[in-house]
Amino acid sequence: MLRIDIITIFPQMFESVFSFSIIKRAQDKKLVKINIHNLRDYTHNKHKKVDAPPYGGGPGMILRPEPIFEAVEDILDPQIHRSKQRVILLSPQGDKFSQKKACSLLNFEQIILICGRYEGVDERVRLALVDEEISVGDYVLSGGEIPAMVIVDALVRLVPGVLGNENSPKYESFQEGILDFPQYTRPPVFRGMKVPQVLLSGNHQKIEKWRKQQSYKRTLKKRPDLLRKDI
Repeated sequence: MLRIDIITIFPQMFESVFSFSIIKRAQDKKLVKINIHNLRDYTHNKHKKVDAPPYGGGPGMILRPEPIFEAVEDILDPQIHRSKQRVILLSPQGDKFSQKKACSLLNFEQIILICGRYEGVDERVRLALVDEEISVGDYVLSGGEIPAMVIVDALVRLVPGVLGNENSPKYESFQEGILDFPQYTRPPVFRGMKVPQVLLSGNHQKIEKWRKQQSYKRTLKKRPDLLRKDI
């Protein structure tokens, strides 16, 4: 079972997102266990404050290191070898998240996601606690909660047994480094638009060849940068 732990100051944000669809089924099947931890539970001050002004001045507040360190140290499962655990800080400074990264995270048995907030976290968290930083894109969000949801959704659907069809992940966009091919279903003709004849032929070799060609053409048109990575 894959264990995912999320550290946040807004645990209520995850309640509805993780209570539906594929993520809920994965938990019901006991293929994935998701735990949400309130960072404020690891504070030792009256008002449960987790932030403080930055040394040297500047706008905003910084997440203090003490509650983050205590949270991670408490959450790390002693029954799982440290080499099979991954502590990740969600940050705009991290490596950009991708399908390849999602697949690589399946090598771990426990993943801890730290949701940043405000102007960031104390640098000592980066230096001494986390294994890596991940960003979901070159833009700024209010915190790491939505990126955490993105990563969990992308990761959970890759866990064997989660999807109804074991081949489903193999045919999704980015799984092979390029975009997905066009998909069609009933009816065969809709408002004068016909399903390509090859998909109705029953010839699986021709269908596979057509799909690969269409994936390449679509990627060349919409995301040529993905093809340049392979050059």
